[in-house]
Amino acid sequence: MDTSRLKKLLLDGDPEFWKLLKLQTLEARAFDELFLLSSLRKKAHARHLAPVVVLEKIRLALLGGYSLYPFHDLLEHFCEVEGIRCELWQGSFDNYISEIMDEASALYAFAPQIVLLMPSEHRCRYPGNLTDSREEQQAEANRVVHSLLELIGKVHQKTGAEVIATNFMLPARHDLGAFRSRTMGSDWTFRKWVNLELGLNAPPYLHICDLEFLAHRHGGIQSRDERGWFESKQPCSPALLVDFAREAAHLIGSLRRAPKKVLALDLDNTLWGGVVADDGLEGIELGDTSPRGEAFKAFQKYIASLQQRGVLLAVCSKNDHARAAEVFEKHPEMVLRMDDIVSFKANWEPKSENIRQMAADLNLGLDSFVFVDDNPAEIEIVRQFAPEVTTLLLGPDPSDYVAQLQDCRLFELRSITAEDAERTSQYLSENRRKALSATITDMGSYLESLEMEAIITEFTPVDVPRLAQLINKSNQFNLTTRRRTEADILALMRDPDCVAFSMRLKDRFGDHGLISIVIGQVAGTTLKIDTWLMSCRVLKRQVEEEVLNELARLAVKRGCLRLEGLYLPTAKNEMVRDFYPRMGFTVTAENEKLREFELILKSFQPVLTKIKVTRRAYEPN
Repeated sequence: MDTSRLKKLLLDGDPEFWKLLKLQTLEARAFDELFLLSSLRKKAHARHLAPVVVLEKIRLALLGGYSLYPFHDLLEHFCEVEGIRCELWQGSFDNYISEIMDEASALYAFAPQIVLLMPSEHRCRYPGNLTDSREEQQAEANRVVHSLLELIGKVHQKTGAEVIATNFMLPARHDLGAFRSRTMGSDWTFRKWVNLELGLNAPPYLHICDLEFLAHRHGGIQSRDERGWFESKQPCSPALLVDFAREAAHLIGSLRRAPKKVLALDLDNTLWGGVVADDGLEGIELGDTSPRGEAFKAFQKYIASLQQRGVLLAVCSKNDHARAAEVFEKHPEMVLRMDDIVSFKANWEPKSENIRQMAADLNLGLDSFVFVDDNPAEIEIVRQFAPEVTTLLLGPDPSDYVAQLQDCRLFELRSITAEDAERTSQYLSENRRKALSATITDMGSYLESLEMEAIITEFTPVDVPRLAQLINKSNQFNLTTRRRTEADILALMRDPDCVAFSMRLKDRFGDHGLISIVIGQVAGTTLKIDTWLMSCRVLKRQVEEEVLNELARLAVKRGCLRLEGLYLPTAKNEMVRDFYPRMGFTVTAENEKLREFELILKSFQPVLTKIKVTRRAYEPN
């Protein structure tokens, strides 16, 4: 790795230093390369060369059964590349149990927002005999899991922090031979069981940093450094330490950002081999009759599996629309069909413009899109004219396409809900609603024809994953854009002064699912609206009016005389700048950073809507 230009930018005080630093960090793999880049980053801060982008700051506590140096330095570096500046607290070597259990420890005085715990693998061994019964060995493994979850629960309860915990690397030597898999008393099987149970029993505030997987990906022998353990208590080899720090930073970053929502796909030489306009339906490569055709089919199968995670699929291709659609409709080996695609743009317009039109049609931001193409020129056009879109250039070999998409890490979810699997059908139903609205000129008649029904309910544990998803990815119709983790939502549910509810909506075309969230705080005779967000898919369906009806009803029930609303402007929520005045609120304060509003409840009359509400919040079923 050549760092000469990076050093020159640093000496010149050129802000381009940060852009190149990020690029070289993403490309670097060796420990010494990353350590050098980290030292240059620290020199830039010492010279007061500020990053162009304002970094989010978090308080991060590191503790565990290993030396935290130089891991903490690599982690701090990767986090900054992720856009996060860390204020670090480091625990003592192998003192994490005492640091967590002692309520007067420096850990709790630090009040971390995120805790990274690295439990010692030396405490993850079966202490008995290999000949002990499976029941004894399994009971001990479960005890290890329970003890870990108890520690993690304690630190979360005391700090409210999200916790990232590593699981355990597996042994990579031939010890015990094939017998290692026949007893839970072996380190191999014991740790596999502990890792599995730890992940399956993880509460919402716990996120697993999968060292077992990272070591497997890197290579078991290469992942360990026994000399490093004996000399300086390192958790793993320097090479794996880089991957470990990178993964931990990725997890920390993922707590602060939403995954991508739309995968926009090229067609020729992306979903099939050849050019359909030249080769015809029968001439393209697709299916099990050739290695390349099988690779393209496997790629389609993986793409189809992304729908179960809630990823929307779109087509963006320079092609004749009829010829392109014919492949989806008639080719017997096609895995993807027209019903899987929420937006199909096959024409001769620039792909950047097609993606912009898709974003408008779907009511999504351009930064929600990932565009995949095999043509570098098309990728470059999208990068230049729709820079918010993330692009992925496929290589020349279709057998690598699945791996490229799997390793891009753009569609990883912290949780998967039943509604994720239904997202494509929700958008296709929306297309049918739009077709109906085009035939009816009277809005009232159109809304009535939808036969809408709503359920309004207080936050419930079963909805927590979906609530967190919507809170963390809603940008446009979001008055304050305050993000919350699943742990934060659970804490709100325990707050007696909190009013928090969600709304589900369905109509004769299908179920929209959970589409609106409100969080308020009772303060004397005022209900302060902390969060009000809604899916843009249900704009102008009178959802806003029905939510306000519910807010007023609950405020009066709590003895409140007024509602207080707040608008915090962002780059994406301009559409709701004047939302409160449109709903009858009065401006009480205004500056560049916020707008405050109030609604006097004695003058409020509930709005009659075309929505039939079958249940309201905080009421018996």
